Amino acid sequence: MSSEKEKMLNGQPYLAFEKTLLDERQYAKKLIYELNQLHPLNLDARNNLLQTLLGKLGKNAFVELPFRCDYGYNIEIGDHFYSNYNCTILDCAKVVIGDNVLLAPNVSIFTAGHPIDAEKRNEGWEYAFPVTIGNNVWIGGNVVINPGVTIGNNVVIGSGSVVTKDIPSDCIAVGNPCKVLRTITEDDKLYYYKKLKF
Repeated sequence: MSSEKEKMLNGQPYLAFEKTLLDERQYAKKLIYELNQLHPLNLDARNNLLQTLLGKLGKNAFVELPFRCDYGYNIEIGDHFYSNYNCTILDCAKVVIGDNVLLAPNVSIFTAGHPIDAEKRNEGWEYAFPVTIGNNVWIGGNVVINPGVTIGNNVVIGSGSVVTKDIPSDCIAVGNPCKVLRTITEDDKLYYYKKLKF
């Protein structure tokens, strides 16, 4: 018989307040509390706590505080990552983030969800599906990424978007629900903002 943790990691319905999962979240909260109380100039301690908390933290990764997550060990972050203030990652399933990814303030990545049926929800059932973000991705402020989403490489997600479905590589996507606006082209190398040239 599968444990609640095994069910969580395998995309099956699970009970989140089972003792093992609760203890693991409490341990993560302890590390996150220590992390978010650090003096802003104490970068070595910040990096050490992040290395302890996360499943993988690439080189030259920088996380502005405060930061929040559920477990930590399900988060894998590539090289040259930057997360601005108030990043929240509900990592009940794997969250894999590639290289050269920028997260603006208030980005939320959710792998966890609850049943639509109120009775099942009230019984405490949850589910979790992985989120994957490719390389060279910029995610704008106040973006929400929902369970089971994959974002390709070289993508820009506009501020305030709610990403409910996969986003292909090499595009700008915006909106609620988030949809592809256009493909990124060689012409985009000429401009730094709208029609303002480098």
